[in-house]
Amino acid sequence: MRIAVTIFLTDETITPTRLARELEQRGFAGLYLPEHTHIPVERTTPYPAGGDLPPEYGRTLDPFVALGQAAAVTERLGLGTGITLVAQHDPIDLAKQIATVDHLSGGRFTLGLGFGWNVEEAADHGVEWRTRRELVRDRMALMRALWSEEPSAYEGEFGSVRASYAHPKPVQKPRGPVVGPRTLVGGAAGPKLIAHICEYADGWLPIGGRGLSESLPVLRAAWSDAGRDPSALQVVPYAVHPTPGKLAHYAELGIEEVVVQLPPAGEAEVLRALDGYGAFLG
Repeated sequence: MRIAVTIFLTDETITPTRLARELEQRGFAGLYLPEHTHIPVERTTPYPAGGDLPPEYGRTLDPFVALGQAAAVTERLGLGTGITLVAQHDPIDLAKQIATVDHLSGGRFTLGLGFGWNVEEAADHGVEWRTRRELVRDRMALMRALWSEEPSAYEGEFGSVRASYAHPKPVQKPRGPVVGPRTLVGGAAGPKLIAHICEYADGWLPIGGRGLSESLPVLRAAWSDAGRDPSALQVVPYAVHPTPGKLAHYAELGIEEVVVQLPPAGEAEVLRALDGYGAFLG
């Protein structure tokens, strides 16, 4: 099983270059970074995990800049977002950012995307909360048009783009309905999330990895009903606090990659955590 990591990289933590070098040298599979542009002080949206919102949420580095640094000092390490808040981006700019990181890293980028939880943050980006899932779907379709080999126009409910020359292209070739880099949708299992996964993604990024025994059969049935190749579905439990039993359970479910959580800390503490996780590397 491949073991990747995620961490809230901030202006107070270990640097992207130092961490990326350590991960590659130690044999970890990848580095996934979260995204928050800002956290409004006047916030009524509760923190999904309960309690006070940890301070690192308001200090996160831009994931694409940080992953660009990580790409420059590694050769094999996978690089991903967990997650990109697609609704909060101009899709033409975002398509360029994603394709550029993927191109410069030699196809090592994974787009983990999601719909967000912070209503106030999204509102500052002009996002209407009740339609954010449809907005993300629309923006993914627009980006697929820009990533297509031939200039392709797109006219959607929320945006459009003329047939355009747009390079670089993502390294990975189209596969079924998916165009672009490896794409995983994050979020809790439900009919809407499963529909998004089956329509335009390579798989699912379940946060915390709970309830997979119940959710996976439902996702696999919907995937098959959508005409997707059953062997192509990727499920990557995310932000996991691993134990041998938990990883063995994932392996029994056919899962091949797990993303474990690192503390949002300085170099010494992060390296100690990597020492501990080294026991799980095959």
